[in-house]
Amino acid sequence: MNLQAREQIKSILAKENMMMKELASELGQVLNKNYTLDNLSKKLKNGTISYNQVALIADILGYKIKFEKE
Repeated sequence: MNLQAREQIKSILAKENMMMKELASELGQVLNKNYTLDNLSKKLKNGTISYNQVALIADILGYKIKFEKE
């Protein structure tokens, strides 16, 4: 699932014409801490990003997370 989150975030960034660096900067502002491109990239690559961080990313990008029963 973590790889899926990474790919989905990258896809949405492309659709929204936003760079990962911009997302990291905005995420840092929301979290009120230093959040770098390297930090975000590593979390996505390693699958260590938290659900709360993914939810914040979705909010920043104007999306919502939806659970659907299969």
